[in-house]
Amino acid sequence: MTEREERKFKGFSPRTLKFLRGLKANNNKAWFQAHRANFEEYVLQPLRDLVTDLGDFMLDIDPYFEITPSVNKTISRIYRDTRFSKDKSPFRSTAWFTFKNQKKDWTTLVSGYFFELSVDSYRYGMGFYNAAPAIMSRFREMIDENPKEFLKAISFFAKQKTFILEGEKYKRIIDKNKPEKIQNWYQRKNMYLVCNRKIDDTLFSSKLVDVLIYGFGLIAPFYHYLQKIRIKAQEF
Repeated sequence: MTEREERKFKGFSPRTLKFLRGLKANNNKAWFQAHRANFEEYVLQPLRDLVTDLGDFMLDIDPYFEITPSVNKTISRIYRDTRFSKDKSPFRSTAWFTFKNQKKDWTTLVSGYFFELSVDSYRYGMGFYNAAPAIMSRFREMIDENPKEFLKAISFFAKQKTFILEGEKYKRIIDKNKPEKIQNWYQRKNMYLVCNRKIDDTLFSSKLVDVLIYGFGLIAPFYHYLQKIRIKAQEF
């Protein structure tokens, strides 16, 4: 979708952040039920609209992306799964969506795109939620086998100021002979490119669609490189 007048997303509202702040301060079922209409209108509906406006563009990056603008498809659940979490509060005070290839165990084996909104910031990018060790091992093997291909896939990175590389690193240097421009990637236990932004006017405008389209397109070459890990590792 390219025409602004056709877009559904008009921006988040200050009431979006008001709801998230309220939920963070009053994380209980009674408060949420009393403010559920605000959640639907100011959090969930804008997320649906944003996913809808991005859908066709994301399919150009990967035709196998899930782009359905609904909870448990692309949009996060507001209810927290407390079974395996130290945080037993029933609700999340953040909201996000993801575009990912629907393969088994996507959280550890598949890279995907994301946008996340919290009470005082938002962020967006692409990478692994929690990369399996076998995936990162295969990533390093691919660099070893063809460093030129890897450098081509990340050639955009040094030319831009939107994204930074994040993810835990190994303390022990795996290969001291790797050049510095490769070392920063090679040492990662987990890996994602992310743009971290404080709350700004863009968040409350349809311009956010353009910002995400630009950013997601910019890092698409690296997304495609990471997809080769899945194919070559034969984990699926």
